[in-house]
Amino acid sequence: MSKEITKKAADMLLSGGTLLSEPCPYCSGVRVMKKGHALCINCGREPEKKDIPITKEHNSKQTGLETTLEKKLSELSKELEQETNHEKQQEILRSINSIMETIEKIKNKQENPK
Repeated sequence: MSKEITKKAADMLLSGGTLLSEPCPYCSGVRVMKKGHALCINCGREPEKKDIPITKEHNSKQTGLETTLEKKLSELSKELEQETNHEKQQEILRSINSIMETIEKIKNKQENPK
């Protein structure tokens, strides 16, 4: 991750951008979206332009664990927005990535039960 990408992502977050729950389709990294532009914090790619929905629809199959993890993502996003210490920012981003990977595993297990 380059300093330039990190700075751009931080600037996006500080000026109203949001973290996406969907990982980067190229490298599975965390993405930030602002004004329809999604930027991967890991690889720097901007794969798609997408409107941010005003209301969030929850899948009826969503588990309590998924709900808890999504709430935690929201909390970490707010914490990241306020954090000025670079090392703490990196720690928060690792936590966010880990939570996103866990949510993806849960969704895959629901789609492909054994």
